[in-house]
Amino acid sequence: MTDVVNADCGIRQLHGRFMDAVWRQDPASFADCFATVGVWKIAGRHMQGREEIAQACVTMLGRCERIQLITLPAMIDLVEGGAIGRLHMIEFAKMNDGSSAMTIGIYHDRYVEQDGLWRYAWRHWSMQYRGPADLSAAFVDSPDYGAFPGAPGPDEPTYVRPA
Repeated sequence: MTDVVNADCGIRQLHGRFMDAVWRQDPASFADCFATVGVWKIAGRHMQGREEIAQACVTMLGRCERIQLITLPAMIDLVEGGAIGRLHMIEFAKMNDGSSAMTIGIYHDRYVEQDGLWRYAWRHWSMQYRGPADLSAAFVDSPDYGAFPGAPGPDEPTYVRPA
C-alpha cells in the first residue's frame, strides 16, 4: 500500500490538474483526471467514463466565460485499493451572460492510482451554497455526512440548488 505522504502529494497534484482543466475549460484534461471508468456525480447528474465526463464538462463549463476554483486542504485516508477524501471547494464563475456566481461545496472522493497518476475513481459533489459572493442567498439544505470519513453512499443522489 502507498504511504500517506506520497498519496497526499499525488492527490494534491490531481486537484491542481482538475482546477487547471476547469480554468482552461479543457474537457480532455478534465476527463483525464478521472479513472478510465471513473464516476462524477454533480447537480443531479451521474456520469461514468472519461468520454461521458468530457462531454458533461463541455456542457456544464460551456455556460461560463471563466471559472476559478479554490480548494482547501483535502482530508485523505488510505484504504484498500487507493484512498478516500473530502475536499471543500469555492468556485467563482463569470457566466457567458455577464452575471457571476459563487458556489461553495464539498467533494467526497475515492482515488486510485492509474497509469502512474492519482485519479478520481468517484466524485460526489455536495453543494452547500450558490449565489452572490456576499453570501446573501440561502444555503442549500443538503445532507451532513458527519465528520470525515463520513460520506454519501454510492447511490446517494447529488442535490441541485433551489430555483
